[in-house]
Amino acid sequence: MNLADTLYQLAPSPGLLLLIIAAIALVESLALVGLLVPGVVLITAAASLAGHQQLAVVPAILAAFIGAVIGDGLSFLLGYRHRDRVTGLWPLSRHPEWLARGARFFQRHGPLSVLLGRFVGPVRPVVPLIAGMLRMSPRRFTVANLVSAALWAPAYVLPGYLLGRTWQRLLAVPEGLEPWLIGLGVLVVILAVVFSWVRHLVTRDGLAYRGLAWLSRRSPLGRRVWRLLSPSHHAEPPLASWLLLILSLTALSAWSLVVIHHDGPLAMDTRLEALMQQLDLPGLAVAGDLLARAGDLPGVLALVLPWALWLLWRRQRSAFGHIAGGLLGIALLNTLGKAAVGRARPVTPDHLADSLSYPSAHTSTAVVLFGLAAAFASRELPPGKRFLAYWAAIAVVLPMALSRLVLGVHWLSDLVGGALLGLVVCALVQLAWQRHPRPSLRPCPWQALGAASLVLVAARIAWLPPV
Repeated sequence: MNLADTLYQLAPSPGLLLLIIAAIALVESLALVGLLVPGVVLITAAASLAGHQQLAVVPAILAAFIGAVIGDGLSFLLGYRHRDRVTGLWPLSRHPEWLARGARFFQRHGPLSVLLGRFVGPVRPVVPLIAGMLRMSPRRFTVANLVSAALWAPAYVLPGYLLGRTWQRLLAVPEGLEPWLIGLGVLVVILAVVFSWVRHLVTRDGLAYRGLAWLSRRSPLGRRVWRLLSPSHHAEPPLASWLLLILSLTALSAWSLVVIHHDGPLAMDTRLEALMQQLDLPGLAVAGDLLARAGDLPGVLALVLPWALWLLWRRQRSAFGHIAGGLLGIALLNTLGKAAVGRARPVTPDHLADSLSYPSAHTSTAVVLFGLAAAFASRELPPGKRFLAYWAAIAVVLPMALSRLVLGVHWLSDLVGGALLGLVVCALVQLAWQRHPRPSLRPCPWQALGAASLVLVAARIAWLPPV
């Protein structure tokens, strides 16, 4: 049994799924915790699964409504009864600006802020807490809480529910491919949530970082290791980058050993390839070809060129050098990896006649390119919004990687190896970048640069053959 089948069989029963939807809505609305949880993504995924299982829509909406009401109610109660202690609780003790933002929102809109705040991401979990701290009437808050939850629940549940009900019919997905798609969706959501959670834990304000810092001071060996990980004697070690390097390198090594041991495609590779050959969707092959051209060498150069010229014009030579080093490094490692493993492709078109399969160069290059872009962009964002850059990178990398399966030029295990190799290079570049203090990249005309990249990529797709 493969991973996709396992995840498919682990899909919750209707009753448990309703509890999951209610729990997500509760946590997403709960003060302190809701600030750290990507609730919108989780509620959409759970609602989609409910639609796919043909669970009645009214209980799903009712479960989200109940969870949202309880979450806001507990947040209000916390602020109402412990107003003097709230500011000392983590993570608000480390991020007082979150409370300040919620207080400004409450002062601007008054009691209406409880209703409006439900739909405003940055202040959603904080407004009920502020309302309690400012002694809003419990009766008035309850009315606003019920009304806002009644509007919020269908607005957030219905899109995911409709997607779950219609995706297989609209896409004409072969029956055997269904567990793979569900497994992929569940796996992506789990990994993204775990990544966001762990990344926050190992930042300088995170619980894991502070715990490790405390442990390192307890022994001479701990202090020595802490100094070894630090980029300088006066700087704190970038634990997030070190953790990414250790985990991705370990996973890459283990996965590559599995691939080499099989001396050919894995069982899941051949099974998925047979199912993909049955997939007959209009325009899917064209979309795969477009993504393939956007992710090859001319496509990557077209994407990078406007940003590279801007970095050089702004004399940000260090940022330019690190990004260029990452792209050159992944190109070299892809070449060495393909030569070392020597794995044949499932299908070898003429333009790939001399190219081997493992790891997927398109996947690894996309991970490095958009992963580094997310890392650099996140440093210019407020702490509460940095995860958005990484989620955007995932949203771009995933279809570019899957296009290789659509075209039939890679096995699934090639994509996994390419993604892990790309993460290793991302971690190495980040550790090199964090060795010294760096100037801000702002102000950046990202809209103009992004438009220029899209124009160049469109020209590459239209005029140049695949490479």
